Amino acid sequence: RLSHLGRVGVLEMESALGHHASGRSAAMFEETYGKPPTVALNRASCLYLANAGGGVLSPRGLMLIGTRETATDFAHDMKAMAMQPMPLETALSMVPILDKAVVSHVGYHAEAWDIDTDLLIQNFAREARANGTEIHTSSKADKIWRIKGGWAVETEGGTGLLHARVLVNAAGAWADDVARMAGVAPVGLVPFRRSMARIPAPVGLDVSGWPMMFGPGESWYAKPDAGMLLVSPADETPTKPHDAWPEELTLAEGIARFESVTTHTVQRIASSWAGLRTFSPDRCLVLGPDPQQADFIWVAGQGGYGFQTSPAASQLVADLVAGRQSELDEETRAALSPARFR
Repeated sequence: RLSHLGRVGVLEMESALGHHASGRSAAMFEETYGKPPTVALNRASCLYLANAGGGVLSPRGLMLIGTRETATDFAHDMKAMAMQPMPLETALSMVPILDKAVVSHVGYHAEAWDIDTDLLIQNFAREARANGTEIHTSSKADKIWRIKGGWAVETEGGTGLLHARVLVNAAGAWADDVARMAGVAPVGLVPFRRSMARIPAPVGLDVSGWPMMFGPGESWYAKPDAGMLLVSPADETPTKPHDAWPEELTLAEGIARFESVTTHTVQRIASSWAGLRTFSPDRCLVLGPDPQQADFIWVAGQGGYGFQTSPAASQLVADLVAGRQSELDEETRAALSPARFR
């Protein structure tokens, strides 16, 4: 978005774009997922995700699986996510491994989609490069300081010294660290580890058309992936910015929760990984100029909503930088602004 306004340079710490949180995402678009400001961004992103560059969405569906013990959380999620009740027999026809002796309530929302996350990243990168943007990989910012008319950034990766009128902080879990390096007050971001296991599909079953399944209170989730199933305990362990990895006990807890509502016994884990979901103190995104340093732009705190909000979030930031009127309402803009933490 910014590449349409002027000359842009991207400094990527890793050897490729999307290495950390973006490369380890469950990759779903669900319009009602998140707090009201996030939902507003979701809704404003939908058309772009469906159409731009040929579209990056494919049908998936979302199934909420409840038991008698989780009835209260089930009722809350049904209302919060505008889901519809589904008869158990209908749910069994979609996911035949559900344990009807345990599952007592099922909710469903058809309008949930898989996001082709790699294609989305590449579409944005291609657009930026076409407008002259230089993307420097393996270029970690080592020093940042003020100069007349803007900023200077020195990198560890041999990119050299770069100067810019505006500095955009889109460093994910490292965003507060980048702010401190630049002499800007942090906003209180906290990275949380989220773990994932890929397990073989139940023998004889084609899982490709199954919906994403999750437990009330987001206690676990599972979804098809490349002929297998991804299973997560939906853990949120506060940590420091780093290249995250899963713990065996955490993965075991997630698999146990999945097994508790199905007739399937997991025999082995094909692969596993973890990523960091970084949240601000109020768990809403942080988008726009810092109130004390107007040429320092925050694009941070995406939590678990980064991909599905990216079209609208990037448009908002570009509008703010360009001094244009945003299509988002004033209340939403205020709820996303870094000024709320000052």
